[in-house]
Amino acid sequence: MPMALMTVSLRKKSLHIQVLVLTLLWFAALSSTAAAVFPSANKFPEKNSGPFAAVQQPEFLPVDEAYKQDFLFTEDGASAIFQIASDYYLYRGKLAIYQVYKGDKTALPLTLRAGEVIWDDYFNKETEVYRQQLEVPLPLGAAAGVNAPVRLEVHYQGCADAGLCYPPQVRSFEIDVATGKSVPIESATVVANRAQANGTNLNTTGLNLSLALLLAFAGGLLLNFMPCVFPVLSIKLLAISQNATNTTERQLHGWLYSAGVVVTFVAVAALMLALRAGGEAVGWGFQLQSPVLVAALVYLFVVMGLSLSGLTEFGTRLMGIGSNLGHGGKFSGSFSSGVLATIVASPCTAPLMGSALGFAVTQPTLLALVIFAALGAGMAAPFLLLTYVPKLAECLPRPGPWMERFKQLLAFPMYLTAVWLLWVLGRQSGGDGVALVLCGVVAIAFALWLWPRSSWQWGKGALALVVILGAVALLPRLPAMGTTMSAPLASSGYWQRYSPELLESGRNAGRPVLVNMTAAWCVTCLANEKLVLSSEGVSALIKELKVLPLKGDWTNQDPQISALLNHYGRTSVPLYLLYPSDGGEAVILPQILTREGVLSALRAAALPGQSFNKELTFN
Repeated sequence: MPMALMTVSLRKKSLHIQVLVLTLLWFAALSSTAAAVFPSANKFPEKNSGPFAAVQQPEFLPVDEAYKQDFLFTEDGASAIFQIASDYYLYRGKLAIYQVYKGDKTALPLTLRAGEVIWDDYFNKETEVYRQQLEVPLPLGAAAGVNAPVRLEVHYQGCADAGLCYPPQVRSFEIDVATGKSVPIESATVVANRAQANGTNLNTTGLNLSLALLLAFAGGLLLNFMPCVFPVLSIKLLAISQNATNTTERQLHGWLYSAGVVVTFVAVAALMLALRAGGEAVGWGFQLQSPVLVAALVYLFVVMGLSLSGLTEFGTRLMGIGSNLGHGGKFSGSFSSGVLATIVASPCTAPLMGSALGFAVTQPTLLALVIFAALGAGMAAPFLLLTYVPKLAECLPRPGPWMERFKQLLAFPMYLTAVWLLWVLGRQSGGDGVALVLCGVVAIAFALWLWPRSSWQWGKGALALVVILGAVALLPRLPAMGTTMSAPLASSGYWQRYSPELLESGRNAGRPVLVNMTAAWCVTCLANEKLVLSSEGVSALIKELKVLPLKGDWTNQDPQISALLNHYGRTSVPLYLLYPSDGGEAVILPQILTREGVLSALRAAALPGQSFNKELTFN
């Protein structure tokens, strides 16, 4: 009996050491994420108190409130007037005014006063800007031979001192100098397209808290259908099947899994809000912009795969799988399954999520976290429902010998997930980073092979711990490699790398512009590009209509992409914008693209004023 008690004690001590190893691994990843990838995360605005002070109120004005435009008419002609909000500025080099006649644009010569010269972090150079008010005389009127109404296009761009830079803007007006009237012009097609797009992706300015909570919950439900969540859900279904005859245990598994999901959603959201308050241009799913955390997830999924293959029980203990485990291990495994599912799923953006999360980051901290909790509740709801509905539980297969074989089969989705994460890491840190992490994977596999099985052995156990800590110690080297890398421009060959300057030049030339904001870790983005944007019909129509296709890769942090996402009320990718050729506002395309919808939208943008059937296809 004493020997049996000692064996149980040693097994408990081994489990505690395993949990400690996992804690060290996650602590190294998360601390490197905050300290190395986001070096200013510990710096908060001096004007406010508390880490979330900067997000307690909407931080930035809508662009048309930050830069109000009007016209001043005199006997000699007219002037364009910009009223610039306090703590905002307008770029001199981005200001241009065009006279439009029968589709042709002629740049008007502008006489501009000297501005203030500042160091601009957005363009990383000294830049001349205007504040408060700017008057721009226009060469219009009788003296210039202009007697009839004319159409003008005003191009401009500006930033806020707090760090947000708006994308280039275009506004159209009809000016009649003789009568002293100016009328804003907006294409009817653009208005119709925007209304259609907002039917799927609601504009965040029209949301209230109740609707945002509903959209967040619905978006969380849809996350369960995203490929990145399948590996974890399949494991939990196996664990539930092992306890299908015990109603109390099954329901407790459901609640602990749900708690892990909701708590992790709130924790990740709180970290994101804190980083944003500290001046970092981060969004939802930002954690996978860190090579350190991506590498840590590679380690974890490899460990889980080896565990399911039978090399060790380390991963199966964490996931609550294994008939020889005590109740404590199974229940803690359910909670950790929820944590892992959230970490892996959060970079995915399901339909309806974008507007809710864009609304959340403009709210006081407590309300924002409630919205993120609703998102987690939506993701956890189907699994929790499964544990409470007897008829659904009866559909689960009964426990039996088949489970061991099925458990081994589930190892392969784990390995495939690790391969996908290694591909993401290659986009971030290059081949050297992938090689470094693969060395760490081999070290961890060796440590698990060495790990004591039946009873704790200090020699083997200590050596295994040293090897695991050595693999963890490799992680801090990754950000240094990643800072010199820029994610390569892939997949469709027709894309050009996004920049505000290229977007502005395309619009000035009167071309429709398609902007694709994506990331290597965004499964929705990859599916849209592979199935729709890379299809032969879409590629051919883009070339035929002379559409300028721009791709912004957010795999690594990019402040220019973050600024564009913020402007359109989005916290993450995908974001698809289609700017029409007549200079109107951009149309936001749905997050889940269809080939027919994109073809129709491209035609409408290239030929404004004409309508097209959504079911039209391009041959």
